[in-house]
Amino acid sequence: PLPPFTRESAALKARLAEDAWNSRDPERVAAAYTPDSRWRNRAEFFSGREAIVAFLQRKWARELDYRLIKELWAFDAQRIAVRFVYEWHDSAGRWHRSHGNEQWEFDASGYMARREASINDVDITEDARLFHWPAGPRPEGHPGLTELGL
Repeated sequence: PLPPFTRESAALKARLAEDAWNSRDPERVAAAYTPDSRWRNRAEFFSGREAIVAFLQRKWARELDYRLIKELWAFDAQRIAVRFVYEWHDSAGRWHRSHGNEQWEFDASGYMARREASINDVDITEDARLFHWPAGPRPEGHPGLTELGL
């Protein structure tokens, strides 16, 4: 989907981003961003696809069995805001649920030029997990964040 966004194209853009992140393939994810894309993720600031790939490699080496759901929050012609939740465990087997908000800005070709992410982590027990699908994209028909009460 390309700017200017409609509600439908913005929601599709969010779902495509979710699917890419659930692939846990840093190169695939980075390909959706401009070569000089600027990022803020928590307290990290960086730019460029190489930095994105390096960040995602570190992230997914630490956040094991990662499962993510994104939900469209708001949009305008070239910007989209989403809220998201992901579940993961650390190397000691402790489970976490991370809640966040992202603001995205796109160029005319549909590449993300800027990403701002604020994220908070909550410790959960394994039996409190809500995201149980196999590795990869969230299956069609699986509840979203609102349906799960998150």
